[in-house]
Amino acid sequence: MQNYPGKFIVFEGGEGTGKTTQIKLLEKKLQENGFHVFLTREPGGTNVPLAEKIRIMLKDPENKNMCPETELFLFLASRAQHVQRGIVPHLERGDVVISDRFFGSTLAYQHFGRGLFNIEEVKKINDFATGGLSPALTLLLDIPPEKGLERIKENIHKDRLDSEALPFHQKVRQGYLTLAKTRSNWAVIPADNTIETVFNQIWDKVRETVNLN
Repeated sequence: MQNYPGKFIVFEGGEGTGKTTQIKLLEKKLQENGFHVFLTREPGGTNVPLAEKIRIMLKDPENKNMCPETELFLFLASRAQHVQRGIVPHLERGDVVISDRFFGSTLAYQHFGRGLFNIEEVKKINDFATGGLSPALTLLLDIPPEKGLERIKENIHKDRLDSEALPFHQKVRQGYLTLAKTRSNWAVIPADNTIETVFNQIWDKVRETVNLN
């Protein structure tokens, strides 16, 4: 795995955890401290048209008959394009890249949620897709799925994954928490708090990662 002058920070978490709000706050705070920031998301990727086309297929509620294997490989195809055409060029420039989801989502949703493959097999094919790229910091925003889904109930029918039954989202959450226990560069942030409280905890972790005193 290559080392880049930039920093790669990822937000993970279930639906309705407030990732979008916190990412925008972090972008502003980093810019105020002189950093160039590139915001992106998965599936898909900012300014990565091919990855965005795959995103449409993955999110479309009309594709409910998509088999788990197809889902996994579409996510990884999107990620391969995202890494090479979106993330890496910005890391090479020295930017802070903030992504809403990355490999943690694949393990949480496709391995723990879908029960797909051995976890080591999923890691292996993900490393092939990404060239071994790993975030410097992963921030897991954690909230009980019932509360998170309640927050997005107005739009839940528009997204194939969001509209999965509650037991699926519970498996995803437990998968995330299991991952966080074994990864030193993951931080669990309780998201059932005020926006300011959540952000303060995020900023403490990010400040260390980007070497700000």
